[in-house]
Amino acid sequence: MRLQVLIAWAALALAACSPPDPAAIHAASLPLDTHVDISFEFATETEDPRTADIQVNLDKMRAGGLDAAFFIVYVGQTARTEANYAQAAVDAMTKFDAIHRMTDTLYPDLIGLATSADDVEELVADGRLAAAIGIENGYVIGRDLALLDRYFELGARYMTLVHNGHNDIADSAQPNQELGDGPSEHGGVSDFGATVIRRMNELGIMVDVSHASKAAALEAMEISVAPVIASHSSVRALTDHVRNLDDETLLKLADDGGVVQVVAFENYVRGATAAGVKELVDHIDHAVRLIGIEHVGISSDFGGGGGIPGWNDATQTPAVTAELVARGYSARDIELLWSGNLLRVWRETERVAAEL
Repeated sequence: MRLQVLIAWAALALAACSPPDPAAIHAASLPLDTHVDISFEFATETEDPRTADIQVNLDKMRAGGLDAAFFIVYVGQTARTEANYAQAAVDAMTKFDAIHRMTDTLYPDLIGLATSADDVEELVADGRLAAAIGIENGYVIGRDLALLDRYFELGARYMTLVHNGHNDIADSAQPNQELGDGPSEHGGVSDFGATVIRRMNELGIMVDVSHASKAAALEAMEISVAPVIASHSSVRALTDHVRNLDDETLLKLADDGGVVQVVAFENYVRGATAAGVKELVDHIDHAVRLIGIEHVGISSDFGGGGGIPGWNDATQTPAVTAELVARGYSARDIELLWSGNLLRVWRETERVAAEL
């Protein structure tokens, strides 16, 4: 018996001294990507969501241990006319319908639609993948607030206020000169935009400040009574790109309880000569040092231009975890980065909505 006890203690001591296993840590976490764009052919005969040759399909999610993703209803900015507003709503519905076909009709045994933070964890615990829905570009509501309610009913749980070009809600970080944009139209968020943000709070839709101008992002944080997210932005201090958040904005985001989802978009994380997983984690490192581990997450922007050497599709997702482990992040840290922080903000948004 004494020998058995000594062997058991020796095994425990050896395990304690062993280096952390990135594969085990990745498997034990719940990797959630907050920004995966889809095409207008998604979930049709042309583009099977399980096997299509795209950066994120269901088989690739399984292979890379990517448990959950926000699939994005994106419609690009065009001139603000009644006809274009109507078309934007039609285009948005095309993508909502595609996501629902994937989860409800084509592969309900593989992936389910998550409309709450609890749903994400329950679906994964059940052995399925989780699909959530985000809207990129508030242009899809035009000036019709009722559309926001309709999109919430269809499952939208965050909305990027603006994209490339100003809209009726807010100013963009990247004005569209071809549409006649000047540097600023609203000085941040418009009066209508403030009404939109308040309605998002009431419904339980997370406010997303990626793509917004700095003034718009800061003002959105002042208006929103729930924490905001930046669903796919990196760090301006390391890569001076207008799509990245500077330290002032990051500090305000954290002060309000929000989260920045550092994005694997090469132009946003590029170092002096190249961008890869190490550069992505450099941006994560900076954000963590500045605002704390509780306010940082990870996204890819796959399907929308995202992807870097080492993490260029869902199958390579473990490479990010491996680099985090190599930098000394603990299993708990990695769980927070991959989903814990985003789910916390989602739950707080749900709580605020219930109170309002």
